[in-house]
Amino acid sequence: MTKERKIIHIDMDAFYASVEQLDHPDLQDKPIAVGGGGKRGVVAAASYEARKFGVRSAMSGRLASKLCADLIFVKPRFERYKEISAQIRSIFLNYTPLVEPLSLDEAYLDVTENLKDLGSATQIARLIRTEIKEKTGLNASAGISINKFVAKIASDINKPNGQKTVPPEEVEQFLEDLEIKKFFGVGKVTAQKMYQLGIFKGSDLKLKSLEFLENHFGKSGKLYYQVVRGVHLSEVKPERIRKSVGAERTFSNNISSEIFLEERLSQIATEVAQRLDKNKFSGKTITLKIKYGDFSVQTRSKTLAFYIRDKALILENAKTLLYQEKLQNSVRLVGISITNLKKPGHASVKQEPTTIMGKQLKFEF
Repeated sequence: MTKERKIIHIDMDAFYASVEQLDHPDLQDKPIAVGGGGKRGVVAAASYEARKFGVRSAMSGRLASKLCADLIFVKPRFERYKEISAQIRSIFLNYTPLVEPLSLDEAYLDVTENLKDLGSATQIARLIRTEIKEKTGLNASAGISINKFVAKIASDINKPNGQKTVPPEEVEQFLEDLEIKKFFGVGKVTAQKMYQLGIFKGSDLKLKSLEFLENHFGKSGKLYYQVVRGVHLSEVKPERIRKSVGAERTFSNNISSEIFLEERLSQIATEVAQRLDKNKFSGKTITLKIKYGDFSVQTRSKTLAFYIRDKALILENAKTLLYQEKLQNSVRLVGISITNLKKPGHASVKQEPTTIMGKQLKFEF
């Protein structure tokens, strides 16, 4: 076992959909989907009432409508979601400075040592969830354990509006009993591969040697070998360094000509430049993403000798990538992303095992 810490994973329940139901009482207790409208629409989030019918995020709006005839589509309001997310973030920071946001609706908190001088991570999670409810009217779920991996899995156990603590002495048994498809990071493809290898639960995974797992899963093999034994060394990083900045557009009708795509690329380049400027980032690698009418995806990339942020340079390089080769089919989506980022004056935040209140707290979960 690695050095024991107290990690909380907070996950808001059906966040976008819950915000819409909160702001529009007429949507309460009804099946709603944020986004998804129109023949090309995709569901960004679904209320729990909609999930009962099988509606899920990333599902096409057309399929969602078939699954739930009474489904109500709501246009997303990301500025509103960001506003509430900021309120929630401020609550976290009242308990610990070690907060690592994963998205607008979830975050890791390291409360091994905390600003409230509380010894119980379970109690802290309960207090945070209560405060979120009181200040925003929304429900949150939580997972509490010794590392990020287990806390992330645990937060899903008692959803919605619940929490699950996996104390140090129960971690290995918890992971051994867990279905392999519920391991964070094991998607459908990996799960199917594991089934073929006779790995259905954590206990099956634990029987496999490191060599066996690396042979079948490459670099991920070592991760699987460690996490099933309760070892996950990733720290909660308060300033997660963003890896990419991008934007994309899905068209109402497929586009077959590069000339017509140029106009769309200009709009996208403007948005990417604005996002880079807002976050004070520059990048060296530009990638053009093309999704064709048959849903196949092609990416074309180039790494420059210098960092860029300017819209004109982004567009110029995107157009070069566009004309790099002929289109394979009509295009339904195009996107631009900038990676290999640099932020002037940025210094990574190192998390030291020192106390905040001047003393090491007793390990009580």
